[in-house]
Amino acid sequence: MQLSIVFAVLLACILHSTPSDAIPARAHHQRLARANPRTITMPLKRLYSPDVLMAQLLQQHINRGNKRLARMTGRSEPAEHELRAEMHKRMYLLENGSVKASSATTATGSNFSRRYWRNSKHVAQAASNTSSTGTNGEVSALDIQAAEIGGLTPAKIPTSNNTLVQDDVGYIATIQIGTPPQNFNILMDSGSADFWVGSETCQSQQGTCGNHTFLGSKSSSSFVQSNQNFNVTYGSGSVAGVLCQDNVNMAGLQLNKHTFGVANEESVQFSADTVPFDGLMGLAQSTLSNEKVPTPVESLASNGLISSAISSFKISRLADQLNDGEVTFGGLDSTKFVANTLVTIPNVSKIGFWEGAVDAITVNGQDTGMTGRTAILDTGTTLIIAPPADALAVIAMLGGKCDTQQCTISCTSNTSVALSFGNASFAIDPRDMAVLPVDVNDPTGDCTAGIQPGTIGTNTEWLVGDVFLKNAYFSVDTQNNKISLAKLS
Repeated sequence: MQLSIVFAVLLACILHSTPSDAIPARAHHQRLARANPRTITMPLKRLYSPDVLMAQLLQQHINRGNKRLARMTGRSEPAEHELRAEMHKRMYLLENGSVKASSATTATGSNFSRRYWRNSKHVAQAASNTSSTGTNGEVSALDIQAAEIGGLTPAKIPTSNNTLVQDDVGYIATIQIGTPPQNFNILMDSGSADFWVGSETCQSQQGTCGNHTFLGSKSSSSFVQSNQNFNVTYGSGSVAGVLCQDNVNMAGLQLNKHTFGVANEESVQFSADTVPFDGLMGLAQSTLSNEKVPTPVESLASNGLISSAISSFKISRLADQLNDGEVTFGGLDSTKFVANTLVTIPNVSKIGFWEGAVDAITVNGQDTGMTGRTAILDTGTTLIIAPPADALAVIAMLGGKCDTQQCTISCTSNTSVALSFGNASFAIDPRDMAVLPVDVNDPTGDCTAGIQPGTIGTNTEWLVGDVFLKNAYFSVDTQNNKISLAKLS
């Protein structure tokens, strides 16, 4: 007995005297994770669009951004015929050779339509065949291949316990729903507040809702359907259905009898086989919800499963080949940002979006003189949509130009745009401002710019998407109505 007591004391002394930097990093991190079990982090996979030509895809991003901005600011959306006209102009340019597409693509009957986004084999293979990151004065070959091929980039295992993962055009996490649990790929969207997946009875304009995972009483014994209807219209596409209750598991945390939507009707933007996600999770405030129910992160917090209704995003960049995108619920992942750069600002949106006051906008350190601007920060938007006068001014300072179709800059531009929040400046990597080459065979020519003019909204409101958000750690706090940003580590 005495010997065992002495041994225990000696062991305690050894452990107590061991410096923290002598503990292996993985073990040290696991110890910290166990000390703070009330956060979860999920990996985010990168999404590409393979079934349209790149010029069309970019116009879709611009159209979608304009529609989202209109809905966010409570103004009339651009008419459908106006958006179609813009797309038809793109097609006219393609047919007449003004915009060159890859020789491997055609406007109809493309092989892209037969390549499911669900299958990430093509993108993974493309990544293994090239190491170009676009840092030598041209657009990354990986970005061009991804735009042509489509797919999901596999994400790395997160650095925290209970973690979900994300992806560059859209960001997708995998969760489990039902009994027995099924995997669902879910698009994470900070610009909306409704959570839904497809119903087992889902229908679309094309008949069924494609090659997706669906939820209902046939697949889940814990599924309970209500008679309460819902419908949601997004910048691109719409869904309608009924509310239900079922068990939702996110990174190991079980949210039982959560109320959310099952879509009986989906527009083709959600139902097509080429769409790599099975539903959408809105992470704006629930005051914005069409379903009129708490968001999953709010429910996790109210049930004591996470410490607070906080959602935090680290969005990966394909060209970096790190595949380290993550979304964290309940707090911030301190391994992803530089602590002394963290700033917290009030959310100025009155209706539930995440909108912050912009202190300054600079180009290569030169102040544009734009004051009184606000930015809606939205992971569901790819580009930056700015009031026309603002966008044209920034593009001019970048040495670019705008026509009736789009704004372009040189693919080799190394000029940096920065937005300031809370008196801290956050620079956009020049690679993110040169989105994709107008001619995919000329990656050093003209590129579609990451900032485009929006015709909807006031002359002070910007819609700021992933072009910016890839360059900062982004966190939103529902309870305190705050937004935090920090420089990435």
